[in-house]
Amino acid sequence: MSVFERIKKLADKKGKSMQAVAEENGFSSNLFYRWKKTDPKGKDLAQIADYFNTTTDYLLGRTDNSSLPDAKEKTNDLADDVLFTYQGKKIPESDMKYIRDLLKRFDEHNE
Repeated sequence: MSVFERIKKLADKKGKSMQAVAEENGFSSNLFYRWKKTDPKGKDLAQIADYFNTTTDYLLGRTDNSSLPDAKEKTNDLADDVLFTYQGKKIPESDMKYIRDLLKRFDEHNE
């Protein structure tokens, strides 16, 4: 499904026309139709994702999940994404728990 088709689906779900969505966001009424042939600007795509309370990954077709991740889930994913492996081996879950605790304390200290 293209960016255009995903935006159309979300607009329909909200009971809005594509033109109305574009205009409510300060865009020209035919912007989304142009996105059929050109790539959207990142900041414009982010604005539309915020409008529909979804992610840019959903709009771009990188995921079929249109829901925003909750904050706790996002934090754990970040820790896993940053740490990956040590010397090519998966870090044991017991060590990951310790590392997550350290990262949490670091974040709390820097708030």
